[in-house]
Amino acid sequence: LDWSSSNVVAVALASTVYLWHVSTGSIEELVKVSEEAGPVTSVSWGSDGKHLAVGLHDAEVQLWDTVALRQVRSLKGHTARVGSLAWNGGPILSSGGRDATIFNHDVRIREHVITQMTAHEQEVCGLKWSLSGQQLASGGNDNILHIWNASMMSSGGSSAYLHRLDDHQAAVKALAWCPFQSNLLASGGGSSDRCIKFWNTQTGVCLNSIDTKSQVCALQWSRHEREILSSHGFSQNQLCLWKYPSMAKMAELTGHTSRVLHLALSPDGYTVASAAGDETLRFWRVFGAPESTTLARTKSKEAAGTDSLSVRSTIHIR
Repeated sequence: LDWSSSNVVAVALASTVYLWHVSTGSIEELVKVSEEAGPVTSVSWGSDGKHLAVGLHDAEVQLWDTVALRQVRSLKGHTARVGSLAWNGGPILSSGGRDATIFNHDVRIREHVITQMTAHEQEVCGLKWSLSGQQLASGGNDNILHIWNASMMSSGGSSAYLHRLDDHQAAVKALAWCPFQSNLLASGGGSSDRCIKFWNTQTGVCLNSIDTKSQVCALQWSRHEREILSSHGFSQNQLCLWKYPSMAKMAELTGHTSRVLHLALSPDGYTVASAAGDETLRFWRVFGAPESTTLARTKSKEAAGTDSLSVRSTIHIR
């Protein structure tokens, strides 16, 4: 699941990638890959809101022009499924695979693999660039979180990480860089860990850890408030809204009937889309509304509980 700067939601289900145009409500099929290539294992929008990277089970990464509805590149290098993709804000696309390898691809050039990172011992299931494009966070099924500095990434060769962080006790899929404080990263652990941890990525110090009592599948910071949203699996399949840095729980949002695997933020920063194993997309008014003030929003939350954060709409993907 990913939401573009041009207000289009891309969602992959089995071997098909769908595009939902939020402004018109129209849905179109971008691509249905073959049974041999699929299923689709990751999607990520470029900053231009036009190009979409699509990772596949057969280890290929495809680059699509979503306006022309055509594939423009095939990026090879991995030897197993590509479960995570992240753009650095420019032409560099990072991909993480079940082969425990991360590649940086410069999509402008023929020999597209410019960096290889091989510190993980199992599948790379989380990958996020910082907003500055200076640091890359990678989470693995080996329970390890790595921080990589762009300045330390050697061109054409293998790169060394800045930090190796082993505090989580389960896979680290959920990663989110703070939009209002540089070098602050949130990470979430799987079912044997259940914790959200906050890191100073310059020093590698863990600033705080909260036991959420449920596996953490995804994390999303608010751009307008000092808040962070988490999505979960067993046993409630809920979303939780937390105040930062106190980590007081502000709301708990339920409705999904299977673990909530992905979160994506709208371009205006007010609505969050969630996708779960129940094959539904849900859209939540969770980070306020453009016309609301902080005071009014706080009062409405106190008065209405989670009602003011209610689900805006639900779409059954198929």
